[in-house]
Amino acid sequence: MAKIRKSISKRFKITKSGKVLRRATGLNHYRAKKSGQKKRELRKLVEVSKPEAKKIKKLLKYSSSC
Repeated sequence: MAKIRKSISKRFKITKSGKVLRRATGLNHYRAKKSGQKKRELRKLVEVSKPEAKKIKKLLKYSSSC
């Protein structure tokens, strides 16, 4: 059995339907200038593009999260 990429498995979540989700960018700094609504929107998970999702799934091939 091959090893999985732990760094990838910590950063991405694969849904039951096969979508790959990641954290939204833009919440680490420069938050004072962002509106409250924008900050709330950025807390949600974002779907990864199809080509990137394919690569991520390949790296997590033997993971239990797939």
